[in-house]
Amino acid sequence: MNILVLDDEKEIADLVELFLINEGYRVFKFYDSQSALQCIESTHLDMALLDVMLPDTDGFAILRKIREKGLRFPVIMLTARVEDRDKIIGLSMGADDYITKPFNPLEMVSRVKAQLRRYTFYDNQQKNDNVFDYAGLVVNKDTHKCTLYEKEIALTPIEFNILWLLCENAGKVVSAEDIFQQVWGEKYLDCSNTVMVHIRRIREKMNEPSRNPKFIKTVWGVGYKIETK
Repeated sequence: MNILVLDDEKEIADLVELFLINEGYRVFKFYDSQSALQCIESTHLDMALLDVMLPDTDGFAILRKIREKGLRFPVIMLTARVEDRDKIIGLSMGADDYITKPFNPLEMVSRVKAQLRRYTFYDNQQKNDNVFDYAGLVVNKDTHKCTLYEKEIALTPIEFNILWLLCENAGKVVSAEDIFQQVWGEKYLDCSNTVMVHIRRIREKMNEPSRNPKFIKTVWGVGYKIETK
């Protein structure tokens, strides 16, 4: 498996590389963000370990670019910071784990293995047409469960069916009429407000901003869609 390591502290980057190579992983090690970004663009990766504090940017910016590209591989943040605020920011942006410096290299390897096991499991699930997995949002039609950044979201049956309809049509606009007819199973009689209210409730449960939601987009005058780009 291919693992990207980005840390401007040469000693730490070299140490991480050594222990990962000893475990049989292929390591792409960088001390600067631009080289790392080029690697992300051109190389299939299975994981990234990113330093939070970098001289030309920060690990959060690299993480954001990874998730904006729709890449789902696990990302572990390496940081000397211990404040909960930084951890919350990273996790809300799609980081999978945090390792605080200084760290035990053996613990680091264990966390890498744990995240790769999880990633392999979800990647296999993604091959199932009944599982939607994108940028931290996982919707499973078979179990009727929805998680966002590994936190389960309690949806009503109607809300789940609306979300699943949008997920299975990801990238496409679904009209309010189609949503109503397919979810409620009744003839559409200008029930756009009913659909709109349920969409709003779903967004609220996902902590989505009303003006610029990340997942459920409003296409004014047309309908709704889940954007995957």
